[in-house]
Amino acid sequence: MAIIGFHCSHEQIAPSQLLEDVKHAEAAGFTAAMCSDHLEPWSTDQGQSGYAWSWLGAALNATRLPFGVVTAPGQRYHPAITAQAIGTLGEMFPGRFWAALGSGEAVNEHVTGDGWPRKELRDQRLVECADVIRRLLDGERVSHDGLITVDRAKVWSRPSTRPGLVAAAVSTQTAVRAATWADGLITVNQQEGADRRAVEAYREHGGRGPARLQLHVSWAPSEDEALDIAMRQWRSNVFGSPVAWDTDSVEAFDELGRHATEEDVRRSVHVSADLESHAARIRQAFDDGFDAVMVHFVGTDQSPFIEAFGAGVLPQFTTANLSGRSTS
Repeated sequence: MAIIGFHCSHEQIAPSQLLEDVKHAEAAGFTAAMCSDHLEPWSTDQGQSGYAWSWLGAALNATRLPFGVVTAPGQRYHPAITAQAIGTLGEMFPGRFWAALGSGEAVNEHVTGDGWPRKELRDQRLVECADVIRRLLDGERVSHDGLITVDRAKVWSRPSTRPGLVAAAVSTQTAVRAATWADGLITVNQQEGADRRAVEAYREHGGRGPARLQLHVSWAPSEDEALDIAMRQWRSNVFGSPVAWDTDSVEAFDELGRHATEEDVRRSVHVSADLESHAARIRQAFDDGFDAVMVHFVGTDQSPFIEAFGAGVLPQFTTANLSGRSTS
C-alpha cells in the first residue's frame, strides 16, 4: 500500500483533541503520521501549540502508526536534548519513529534571547547538530566546539537501531546540502514543480532514504467552504523565505496574513471540494518520486476530512488499485 500519512498540526488543535484525531485517522486508513514542533502558532486564530515530545509518546502508544516530527535543534533545543528525546521514543517504539531536522523559524527560536543567525549560519549549525545527534544516538560520548558547544554528552537510553534523521528542506539548495548527511528528505508542496525539483536534487546528489511530501489541503462539501477554511486558517502561512523564517512574532504573521489573497493561499494549499482532485494531487506526488505523502488538512475540525478521505481517497491507493496503474 502507498504510504499516505496524517499530519498533526499542534499550532491549530489542542493536544487532547489531536490525539483523538490521529486515532481516528488510523482507523480511517491513514498508514503513517507526523507532527509539527512549535512554541508559537502561525496566527492568533490558530491559537494552540502543544509540546510535541510529550504528545508523541502518547500518540505512539495510542496507535500503531509510524511517526515523525519536524524539529529544529541548535537554539531552542540543545542537540544533546534532542538526541535524548529521539533516543527515548526510539527505544520505546522500535522502528516507528523518525525525526526531521530543520534550521528553524525565528517565531519559535527567539525565546532564548539569542540573536537569530543568518541563513548560512543556521544551515551550518544544523549540519553540526545533525552530526552531534547522530553520534550520540550511536552511543558515543560527544564533545564539540563550533556554532554549538557540547561537553562530554552521552545518551544512555536509545534503540539498537538509530531512528532516521531526516532533512527538512524546501529549496533545491537545501536539499543538495542535505544529501551529504540525511537519512531521508521531507519537503512541502510547492507550485510549478518546486517540490519535485527538491527531491530530484536530493537524489541526484546521492541522497538516501525515503522522500516524503507534506501536502497542505483544504476539503469541504462545497468549494466556497473549502476556500473559507484555507483563508481563515492558513493565510498567515503562505510566505516563503526569508519572511517565514525571519518573522519573529505571531502578531506580525497576523498582519502579513491580512494582505494574503485567494491566489496566495491556493499556491500553498490544494483547495477543492472534489475528492478526485485531491487523489490526483497525491498521485502526482508519487509520480514525482516521493515515497510517502503526509496530508495536512488545514482546518481545525478534522473528523469530516478524515471520514471523507478514508472513504473516497485512501482506497484508491491500496496495492490492488495501484497495481493496475502504468509505470511509464
